[in-house]
Amino acid sequence: MQLIDWIVLVGTIVFIVWYGVYKSRGSRNVKDYIGGGRNAKWWTVGLSVMATQASAITFLSTPGQAYHDGMGFVQFYFGLPIAMVIICMVFIPIYHRLNVYTAYEYLESRFDRKTRTLTAILFLIQRGLAAGITIFAPAIVLSAVLGWNLTYLTVIIGVLVIIYTVSGGTKAVSVTHKQQMAVILTGMFVAFFIIMSYLPESVGFMNALEIAGTGGKMNILDYSFDLENRYTLWSGLIGGSFLALSYFGTDQSQVQRYLTGGSVRESQMGMLFNGLLKVPLQFFILLVGVMVFVFYQFNTAPLNFNPAATETVLNSDYANQYEDLIFEHEEIQKKKQEISLHYAQNKNDFNTEQINNFEKRYAELDKEQKEVRKEARMFIDAADVEAESNDKDYVFIHFILHNLPRGFIGLLLAVILSAAMSSTASELNALASTTVIDLYKRHHKEDKSETHYLAASKWFTLMWGVIAIAFASLADLFDNLIQLVNIIGSLFYGNVLGIFLLAFFIKMVKSNAVFIAAIITQAIVLLVFELEIMPYLWLNVLGCALVITIAFIIQLMNGRNLENETT
Repeated sequence: MQLIDWIVLVGTIVFIVWYGVYKSRGSRNVKDYIGGGRNAKWWTVGLSVMATQASAITFLSTPGQAYHDGMGFVQFYFGLPIAMVIICMVFIPIYHRLNVYTAYEYLESRFDRKTRTLTAILFLIQRGLAAGITIFAPAIVLSAVLGWNLTYLTVIIGVLVIIYTVSGGTKAVSVTHKQQMAVILTGMFVAFFIIMSYLPESVGFMNALEIAGTGGKMNILDYSFDLENRYTLWSGLIGGSFLALSYFGTDQSQVQRYLTGGSVRESQMGMLFNGLLKVPLQFFILLVGVMVFVFYQFNTAPLNFNPAATETVLNSDYANQYEDLIFEHEEIQKKKQEISLHYAQNKNDFNTEQINNFEKRYAELDKEQKEVRKEARMFIDAADVEAESNDKDYVFIHFILHNLPRGFIGLLLAVILSAAMSSTASELNALASTTVIDLYKRHHKEDKSETHYLAASKWFTLMWGVIAIAFASLADLFDNLIQLVNIIGSLFYGNVLGIFLLAFFIKMVKSNAVFIAAIITQAIVLLVFELEIMPYLWLNVLGCALVITIAFIIQLMNGRNLENETT
């Protein structure tokens, strides 16, 4: 990195932290600190909701996911617009009418305190884990690529977020989200156009898409109803709808974003804005990853994008075998570059047979290259089981550091860190709010002043920040970071969503039935996941259906006995 990159990176991050502290100073009570004053406009709500979901994992993992597996991951988001409409029609009016600070307050008025407490605890568990991952994701990747100390990076990211989140609460989170989204969107568009400018003159955008399609990267829709296939149209529409409905409708990190709206209409417009933009945004981020793939069809790509893993194996007993694979990988790349360039330059003169021959030869070389990369991962794992051989999360950052001009590297690193800060701030804010409102205040026998609960909110924000940093320091990489976050959510979201749907629509079911059903459901979902019976997206459907069905059966079995239950 050059001096200009450091100036852009540090300047952007410092400005965001200062702006958050400056714009949110003066919170004197819980309403201002947790509710953000409840005067936000719809565009602030919409951008805050998007920034909360768009963590650093999105910008590290999603392009790498597209590079390796293509555009099919976009199907994961197909259920989101459906969920936004339902949330606008059902959830938002109820939350605003009850004037709640957290989603779980409503559950006590509908059921009882123990159901509210259980649901709040389920949220704290899964969101507490996710907060650690959102800090850990950029820290470990930047550490591996730049050689920075992992522990120092983790602490720096966490502390920066804690500063303005503790200082200003929900308002600080919301106002900084606008700045962070501006940095994120600018950076991604800049990256896309720079990639396109690096392609050979004969390779236009349509040529690039055709080459990507030949490499199997443009298979967007999978109509199969196959539980063995993680991403299909149906898992996206059905499982994705349930996941989005749970996340945006019952997860306090999102509910708190749109509860800051000045009215029901402002909140609804903000959520619809998110619903309209989210799928195109994710499609674009995946497309950036696909263009990175096309770029490396004409330029040399490493055998493994994780430099730390490469260094590990080259310093092991498997160094000679790995170096042979590097040579083999480079030879295959040269052949792919030759035929790809020849195809792009002469495509208009090719007949059908020549096009088919190109596609066949390209597919053969691509298969050979995948086999070489697979063998390379085996040597990395053999050299050190702790080394991360799966390099999906390193593809985009490798491209940034090795190919972008001076200044733009700092901008893209600022994108990654801004995204990490935006999501982590929302999570810490929501974790503290839920802890104070649903646990501390609700179970505290003595009435305390607003000043006391304001101070408690800040202390709990600090506490969760420290916990997130500690968990991030102990975390480890998974198959793909963006999948890990969604897997953690899917383990809990379906159950929580089912509880809320029972509260909204099935009035005959009482609190004891829901409480017992929720505990049984959570145990079953965890068991199903452990046994790998179905892809994680379907766990959202399973959890929701189970808790509703079990609660309904328990209520019918107990009949009127549960109508006299106490809180």
